[in-house]
Amino acid sequence: MSLDGKRIILTGGATGIGRATAIRVASDGANVAFFDVNDADAESTLATITDVGGEARYWHVDVVDEAAVQSGVDEAVEWLGGGVDVLLSIAGVLQGAQISIDEFPTDMWDFVLDINLKGTFLVVKHVTRHMIPAGAGTIIITSSGAGVLGGSSSYAYGSSKGGTHGLAMVLDRQLSDHGIRVNDVLPGSLDTPLKRAQVAAVRDASGDEESYERMMANLASPDGVASVMAFLASDEADYVRGSIRTI
Repeated sequence: MSLDGKRIILTGGATGIGRATAIRVASDGANVAFFDVNDADAESTLATITDVGGEARYWHVDVVDEAAVQSGVDEAVEWLGGGVDVLLSIAGVLQGAQISIDEFPTDMWDFVLDINLKGTFLVVKHVTRHMIPAGAGTIIITSSGAGVLGGSSSYAYGSSKGGTHGLAMVLDRQLSDHGIRVNDVLPGSLDTPLKRAQVAAVRDASGDEESYERMMANLASPDGVASVMAFLASDEADYVRGSIRTI
């Protein structure tokens, strides 16, 4: 599978699935413009891509800041040579594990929904300004089994991921006439900073150390999901539609 010459914009490239995916698609030949707010880890991602001979550039972009998203996308498109072939929307947060609904902080709800759902919307909005005139493109959104196939440890997280899943379905219908393919990926339990923090929060609330150790041992590498993302970004996935469930 080759991504030679593919022009990719990716969000959340500093850690976790985003980092693994940025490195994978760059290794497969894509030119990668990636966004995050975690500058230190983003520089590490960039250095790793450079070490494997890939082409990438990093922008500090907060996905809930529309002005920053718009300018970041426009600058990235210019750096990519005047267009964008693929959007990999991966940036996300998980907060509020094990907090009951009657005590769930409203500001935490807003924070999670803003990044996971509004942030996805804003990035898609401004990337499609470039894809629609070109009549082609691929958009891959990161949802979750939480809020789509089952429950979640966090009301806000499950709701936000249910929202991104719904957004992907609407986008798929409405953008297909413009030659744009849309998928959303539903990762399972992966060894990422986000998931490790969630598992620790569950342990702290329950006091169940044995369950914590078992859950940590069962976390899978994000590299597997990165491989799925790379396939979906490729021309070989041209006939793949809808949601893709991973481990």
